[in-house]
Amino acid sequence: MADRFSPVQRYFLTALFCIVSAFGLTFFADDLDHANIVMPLLLVVLLVSVNLGRDCAVFSAVLCVSLFDYLFVPPRFSFAVNDPQYLVTFFVMLVVALTTAHMASGLKQAAADALKREEVTQALYKVAKDLAGALTGSQVNEIISKFILEQTSSKSWIIETQDNKIVRDDMTKGSPFSIESHMATVALRDRRTVNSTALNGADWASLYLPLSTSMRTYGVLSVANIENPQINLKMIEALASLISITLERLHYAQVAHKTELEIVSERLRSSILSALSHDIRTPLTVLVGLADSLSMVRPSLPVQALETSAAITQQAMRLSSLVSNLLEMARLNSGDVKLRYEWHHLQDVVGASLQHLNLALHEHQVLTNIPFDLPLLEIDAVLMERVLSNLLENAAKYSPKGSRIEIGAIEHQKDIEIYVLDQGPGFEANKLEEIFSLFVRGEKESNTPGFGVGLAISQVIVKAHRGNIYAENNPDGGGSIHVLLPKGTPPVLEQEESL
Repeated sequence: MADRFSPVQRYFLTALFCIVSAFGLTFFADDLDHANIVMPLLLVVLLVSVNLGRDCAVFSAVLCVSLFDYLFVPPRFSFAVNDPQYLVTFFVMLVVALTTAHMASGLKQAAADALKREEVTQALYKVAKDLAGALTGSQVNEIISKFILEQTSSKSWIIETQDNKIVRDDMTKGSPFSIESHMATVALRDRRTVNSTALNGADWASLYLPLSTSMRTYGVLSVANIENPQINLKMIEALASLISITLERLHYAQVAHKTELEIVSERLRSSILSALSHDIRTPLTVLVGLADSLSMVRPSLPVQALETSAAITQQAMRLSSLVSNLLEMARLNSGDVKLRYEWHHLQDVVGASLQHLNLALHEHQVLTNIPFDLPLLEIDAVLMERVLSNLLENAAKYSPKGSRIEIGAIEHQKDIEIYVLDQGPGFEANKLEEIFSLFVRGEKESNTPGFGVGLAISQVIVKAHRGNIYAENNPDGGGSIHVLLPKGTPPVLEQEESL
């Protein structure tokens, strides 16, 4: 009720109510004891407290005591007091009236605050339900702008920063007001609310709240044109928390969707590679057989035809090797491969790889540097042989004829390092990690045949062995690839008794 009247009107109504009530009681002055007259006046104070507020309640308490003195205490119609005992009555009446006014107005204010908090809670619950259905950042911005405008008559805008530590002008495009970038950056960097009352009422955002979670900061909520200085800041801060949770949900939903697409894409690519590889392998086998049969034709073919047959055989074998790599990559990416761990000497695996690549390495100087006392490794020997073969073949392919290729091993405290060094052109500095991706080949190797599959297969196999693989350029020229495998605890080999 108090909100419907201005302060002057409330005081006028208070005075009118008190005066009318007091003069109405004068008709019963001869019939009622003074104590019974005080009670209705206290009731008047209580009614004023409930309906017109705390200030009017205090005014009514003082006015009712004055009217009681003037109208009922002898000598009547005078503020003079003949009996000093009435001073005690006045004092007690004033204290009771003020206490009653204070408690009544306090209870009313508490009830009003509780009602307002309930309204805010209901509004936050509704906006939380709306945010739960939001699918994009623009939808979140629209929901929040509408909510703040309804609750505070203020405009708002969400600045999405995507982990940037400074707010740039290009992030504020579309904002319905001007944004002070420095204040927004301070809120983002320090994760605290920044408020400038000097900007209230202007076409500038004056309130900046960070949109942060325990993991990261997603942006800043800016609020402008705050006409009410008593804006419910706690409600805005609670709203900022809801926005942060929503933006975090959208972020992880995007990450999950992107990851799902990558998985589906990888599976599809592996399926296509597997299907194509199987279909190509049969005609390749026939092609190699036909090319070999040409060399056994009697009488013998001309020398030029035999050289062509040998070239066809060589290229078919190379293509067969590429197809085998594609099949192996598809098989590894399927996730169905189970490693057959056994303890092996690294010398045996290296020896098998060198024997397998005897033809490809015959034009290079191959050096091995494997310590005799190197401990056993728990590996899948077949797959690890494929890794070393790919590394050696890669080194031979990109090294000049007659150059040196070295394969060796170094024992560390927790792992065994296997390396392959060559004297080729090395790797591009910005592609040291990228070269292990599928179908990625450097510009320097563009004239060399290959699909860029060998190193990708090697990385998958090494990772499956709980190891690591990386490439680097040697200080004295050439490149090197290093494989780190965990040492484990090899079994103790019993010495044979000498006869």
